[in-house]
Amino acid sequence: MSTTATATETQAETKKFGVSSDAITVPRGDVKAELVFYAPPADGSAPFNYIGTPPEGQPQHNYSEHTQEITIHDLRGRESDVNVNTHGFGTLSGVEGAEVDFADEAAIESTYYPEVKKVLLDNLPGSHRVFIFDHTIRQPGGKRGPVNRAHIDQTTKSARDRVRKHLGDEAEELLKGRVRLINVWRPLNRSPVVASPLAYADSRSVPTNEVVPVQHRYPTWTGETAGVQYAEHQKWYYWSGMTRNERILLQCYDSQDGARTPHSAFTDPRTQEGWPARESIEVRTLVFG
Repeated sequence: MSTTATATETQAETKKFGVSSDAITVPRGDVKAELVFYAPPADGSAPFNYIGTPPEGQPQHNYSEHTQEITIHDLRGRESDVNVNTHGFGTLSGVEGAEVDFADEAAIESTYYPEVKKVLLDNLPGSHRVFIFDHTIRQPGGKRGPVNRAHIDQTTKSARDRVRKHLGDEAEELLKGRVRLINVWRPLNRSPVVASPLAYADSRSVPTNEVVPVQHRYPTWTGETAGVQYAEHQKWYYWSGMTRNERILLQCYDSQDGARTPHSAFTDPRTQEGWPARESIEVRTLVFG
């Protein structure tokens, strides 16, 4: 079944948000908008962030933020100009799949996960195995909303630790070959995305010294994410009016080429009051080969 929205589904979204999709002109083209970047802790200590309630006397995180207006370039019509190996991200159009009840966790794993695996194996030459370790749904009123902060989900250390955590006895052998950690991101909206679009940076424009490991402290273990410091030479992109049959591949780690994708949601100043909020799902995967 196609993932293209039907008239009935679009009407349902119109009823939900109170604005007809016919009344919305999707903002297109490059846009100036603010992104939130990492700034180091004032005392020079190692940066950290707690997942859940921090221990008594500890802040949720100890680093600061730096907000900067930048130009974010529209990829619409230029999709073939970028690819995962070079830029750290890539686009896919016309993805067909079964209808999924994204309110049902079991349905996501049984129906959508196989689709994600197929999409990756079909579009990443040399890949031969995909392991999915989690997913996040972002929607208004849900547990998680869009993340308005420039970041990379995993560092080299945490990506390799993920392999060991999830693949057990196979891990060390798998780590001898090519390993990539890729998020498959798609909107769930019935009409094109017009609020809180996702921005992503050309990996080549963000050198290592602008990427800072941040301890990601869970109740039972500590991982690492990466904050991104602002620099004028960075090149940021978005894909205007994404639909449900389009996918962004966000590469957070690649043992071979090293391309990784800083990314962040942003507030598009052209978004009007009452337009549908963005709803999306990202599936996090380890890709081998």
